[in-house]
Amino acid sequence: MFSKLAKVANAAFAVALGAALLGTSAGAAQAEPGPPVVGGGSGIIIDNQFECTVTTVGHDRDGRLVGLTAGHCGDPGAEVFAEANRGAGVIGRFVYSNHDLDYAIIQFEPGKIIPVNRIGNVTIARLGAPAAFPMIVCKEGRTTGNTCGISYGDVFGSNMETWSQMCVVEGDSGAPVVIGDTLVGMVNAYLAIACFGPEVGTNMTSIIDDIDRRGGIGAGYRPI
Repeated sequence: MFSKLAKVANAAFAVALGAALLGTSAGAAQAEPGPPVVGGGSGIIIDNQFECTVTTVGHDRDGRLVGLTAGHCGDPGAEVFAEANRGAGVIGRFVYSNHDLDYAIIQFEPGKIIPVNRIGNVTIARLGAPAAFPMIVCKEGRTTGNTCGISYGDVFGSNMETWSQMCVVEGDSGAPVVIGDTLVGMVNAYLAIACFGPEVGTNMTSIIDDIDRRGGIGAGYRPI
């Protein structure tokens, strides 16, 4: 008698457990993924073709959620997708691109991203002055991740560029360049050989000054 009851109980338990697991699986399958997390160092896809890196995400003086990346990554109207979750669809669009200073402004769509100030090993708490020799600067890029190196400063006295000995390759364009948690520039290019030739980047002071002079979307920018 005990044996038969045990078998019936075990069978009922198995059916109940199976139903619970199926319900859990069905619920998981129906759950919608949340918005992608995006900050300085996140990989983005532009127009489903080009891979670049977000420099920083924050708000302008009118409260719009905006971000920066390299100017050669796209022109106004270009659609932006999060590399970590392309299924989330278009998260923003380029609204301005300056090919002289090589920076661009992205306006993100409300609710389409979770903006953060830390990606990988880089935290952005504030904006700061350009790096000078022999400061150590670091960057977070979608291709090569976190790398650091010595800053050579403003090699040609342009007051716009800073060169450094950081490893960067294609896809790292736009990556934030920091000293500690202070954003001082963005990655724009490398010279000669990837990861061996000097990295060339635009200073954040030049970028922010230009944005504020122009006015409109992005003016009065502050990081998250």
